[in-house]
Amino acid sequence: MIPNLRILVAVALLAATTAPRAGAQAPVGILSLNVRHSTLKNTTRPTGDLKAVVDSIDVQIGAAAKLGRTSEIRRLYAHAATVLARRPWTPEAEFASSLVSRTDRQVADPARPWSMRVEQIYAPSIQLDRPLVARATLRQRAAGGLPNTPMTVVKQLGTFDGVPRDLRDTPFMLEADLHDVADGSYVVSVELLDNARTLGTTSLGIVVRTGLDASIARLEAAAAKAPEPVRSDLIFPVDRLRNVNLNRIALGTFNPARDFAAAESLLVAVNARKDPWSGRTGDLKQHYLLEAAGEVMPYRVYVPKGYMPSKPLPLIIALHGLGATEDSFFDQYGKRLPALAEERGYIVAAPLGYRVDGGYGVSLGGPSGDPAAARARTLSEQDVMQVLQSVRLRYKVDDRRIYLMGHSMGAIGTWAIAAKTPDQWTALGLFSGFGVASTARTIGGIPQFVVHGDADPTVPVGGSRLMVAALKGVGAVVQYVEVPGGDHSNVVEPHFAAMFDFFDKHAQRPVVKP
Repeated sequence: MIPNLRILVAVALLAATTAPRAGAQAPVGILSLNVRHSTLKNTTRPTGDLKAVVDSIDVQIGAAAKLGRTSEIRRLYAHAATVLARRPWTPEAEFASSLVSRTDRQVADPARPWSMRVEQIYAPSIQLDRPLVARATLRQRAAGGLPNTPMTVVKQLGTFDGVPRDLRDTPFMLEADLHDVADGSYVVSVELLDNARTLGTTSLGIVVRTGLDASIARLEAAAAKAPEPVRSDLIFPVDRLRNVNLNRIALGTFNPARDFAAAESLLVAVNARKDPWSGRTGDLKQHYLLEAAGEVMPYRVYVPKGYMPSKPLPLIIALHGLGATEDSFFDQYGKRLPALAEERGYIVAAPLGYRVDGGYGVSLGGPSGDPAAARARTLSEQDVMQVLQSVRLRYKVDDRRIYLMGHSMGAIGTWAIAAKTPDQWTALGLFSGFGVASTARTIGGIPQFVVHGDADPTVPVGGSRLMVAALKGVGAVVQYVEVPGGDHSNVVEPHFAAMFDFFDKHAQRPVVKP
């Protein structure tokens, strides 16, 4: 029986390599919540009364999705996650999941007063008979500490009476003086109490950076005079910070200390009238203006240390999974991909794909007819193709050897983009993904390396089996590796070297028949 496309796509990857984020201001996307929910169900396999409860919640999620009621969808997913973890869904738990913290400046210059607000995304059913109390604390995790490492209290920001019971109508506003706080990453936690009863705590990650406003002014002035693509490299942290503050992008997808420092370093070269990228190889973060979005987009690129502009090198475009960023293939998977790129003499470039859940042009679920989601899908696909163009402009690329690969959502995007641009790619690498069998004839002339674990709880292995069968049915060259007991992510890194072997064997772009 052929698996239903919508069902399979609905369980596309929430990448296990997603960097942990503490209190990111931008909410987790509905698609990511969908994936977490599906994976949790596939892992716990509820039965009996628990299954009946989860099935009922699923029906309610479907009804809310049809009406586009995302706040209600978030409440229902929180309910499902709680009961699947075999914890009681209490009025306090419902209240806690309704809380969210927001600020106009998630990266703060301590020279200016800073403020935040605590709101609710839906009205919980809890009965509250009196105004609440808020207790605010600034904490910091030790450098290099794991996500669950206890955080150190840096500063008590105060205890406040008379907090409104309905935080949708009247958010709680908190002002804080950060002039005595050292530069670094922090978490502001606000605990809400009804007398001695704790109702819930909401946390917001912030970054304190001295001289931020002056740095922004310098970069904006220099970018206004610089030519592309250096203009985009200079202005990126300013543009990204604006989108973080507008609640469009999570702070965890942006490293203010690293990215502002990198832009300031480029500015030194620009002021000295030098090409800031001349002669630089290794692991680099570069940028370009995605005009259709009006945003500067980042991409990560690895250039082998022996690169010479006179000698073209093969190029791999690498697409990350849902929830990850352009950094995942460089910082995760044992950092094996850039190491192999150096060893084998490949340039590797990883786009963001516009957003962490952009989908590379593929609809992966969520409310149908959502124009914002449709726009994000279009821009995600455009980002991939424009990164390809940007790398080809900056470096000497062997046009006969351009490869596309991806993990999970990235593998789904790889099959989808290849079907739209089959003449661009020499071979494909796909890990834990799913394709549309009807595109097999279009992409059947492209050699493909496919890996999937048969115990994958997030994207069922049947998706790859179906696609591989369709490809072989049209005579495609396919090397399929199905890993017994393999899960969604542990099959990736161990097969990178075999993927490079496959790419080395296919070193001439195939002629794609119309």
